[in-house]
Amino acid sequence: MPTPRESQIDAVLLKLPGVSTRKLKGLHAYFVSDRMFACISGNGVGLRLPVTVARELHFSRDNVVPFQPAGLPATKEWIQIDRADAADYEKDLELFRQSLDFVKGGGR
Repeated sequence: MPTPRESQIDAVLLKLPGVSTRKLKGLHAYFVSDRMFACISGNGVGLRLPVTVARELHFSRDNVVPFQPAGLPATKEWIQIDRADAADYEKDLELFRQSLDFVKGGGR
């Protein structure tokens, strides 16, 4: 059963076309075309974006950090957006759409 935070984030992401959710290695993850584009980790949501977009967000927003679930090494395409109130992820809907399109297109 999803936590209240997961349910709030589900409400934002599951309304995007073609998005499904399932657990992957203990993480509440979001998929498009059977590829993960976002997942909940700690106090944030990790998402995969083109390297240039991820780098720009990392340096331009104070609530964006490298995505390192369970202490794994960070990668250039994954960032984490931290928000105290999960309902505020609605403000990041355009970034989630970019991530979905990027992953759906094969990550290029």
